[in-house]
Amino acid sequence: MLAAVLILILCLFVAFFIPNYHDMKREKEAEASNQTKKLWRVVQTSLREKKPARAEKALLTILKFDEKNAAAYNRLGIIYAKDKHFDEAIECFEIAQSLDNNASSLHNVGLIYYETGNFEKAVQAFEHAIEIDGGEPARYIAYAKALEKVGKRSKAVESLESAFELNPDENVLKHLLELYENAGDEEKIKATKQRITRLMNKKRTLLGYNIDDTSAKTVKSARSDKENARASARAAKILAQAEAKKRKAEEQAAKRQKANEIAVKKKAAAEQAKQKKLAAKSERNASRAAKKLATSNTQKARLKNFSKTKK
Repeated sequence: MLAAVLILILCLFVAFFIPNYHDMKREKEAEASNQTKKLWRVVQTSLREKKPARAEKALLTILKFDEKNAAAYNRLGIIYAKDKHFDEAIECFEIAQSLDNNASSLHNVGLIYYETGNFEKAVQAFEHAIEIDGGEPARYIAYAKALEKVGKRSKAVESLESAFELNPDENVLKHLLELYENAGDEEKIKATKQRITRLMNKKRTLLGYNIDDTSAKTVKSARSDKENARASARAAKILAQAEAKKRKAEEQAAKRQKANEIAVKKKAAAEQAKQKKLAAKSERNASRAAKKLATSNTQKARLKNFSKTKK
């Protein structure tokens, strides 16, 4: 009888408590997600209103809900960096990078190292950021500045040329000009100034300005074959880099999806094992109770027989 009652209790436990437990867990996760979204809105509003202390508090609260939120660590690092709290900023960026291996966190770390005069580490950080994502001209410019500080001028020139290929802008050439001026290389200074002039003239022409009669006629007629070849080569290179970046992003997305699937399977297996263990434990408890009841009934029968025999 007692065994039947225990089995009934176990069935009720499995039928009602376990589903309720999972429902409660899902509700808590949904509540945490909604709370995180609200906190991110507070962060964005606070930064627009230039209230970094309030944004910092909201980000720290987000990390209490989700301690593996790389975006929160990255944003917190930016706030600390602006307040000149460089050690805390570096720590935040490094945590963000360990959680999500992205170029932005490494680039931010490099900027702080550069700002604090640790140029060797800045070079390493910028280099790693470019390896992950080499499609941002700003990364090559920052890398070139750090390389110049450690005396690697030729590599700095290569980095700036890479930035110019990605973004043919006079500001990139001005960085290159500054590098040659610091080195005192008159020949390169003259050549770079000519490149800047040609580039600015082209832009003015595209905007409808006349530079002078001769150059205007030349530009209106057509670009030279050499210039067309260079433009085509640059376009092809940019396209190839974009395709490579896209393929890399797709590969990383596939890896993340596979990792997530494995994690879900592991979690499901662990949950299943846990439920099996719980059911086995309950079954053992029911078995022990039934055994105790049987022993008790046996003892009672013996005592009854003994009483009858004595009479």
